Amino acid sequence: MYLTTQKKQEIFAKHGKSATDTGSSEGQIALFSYRISHLTEHLKRNKKDYNTQRSLIKLVGKRRSLLDYLHKTEINRYRAIVKELDLRR
Repeated sequence: MYLTTQKKQEIFAKHGKSATDTGSSEGQIALFSYRISHLTEHLKRNKKDYNTQRSLIKLVGKRRSLLDYLHKTEINRYRAIVKELDLRR
């Protein structure tokens, strides 16, 4: 499996407040970004996997809504996470 418990803890420790802080917007955005990059690589190899394509689109939408929320509430945290994850926009 590509997303183990240890990998999740690494992501949340790096981008959240702690390894157990799974609810912070930054941690969730980072986790979604990791999953999006994995699914993108999968779709490059399997072009006709439409279920994965749908999942990818849903994940991008979830990440976008979290980024919009963060942009509205705390612009400094938004700018930091966009810069850290090297996201466009």
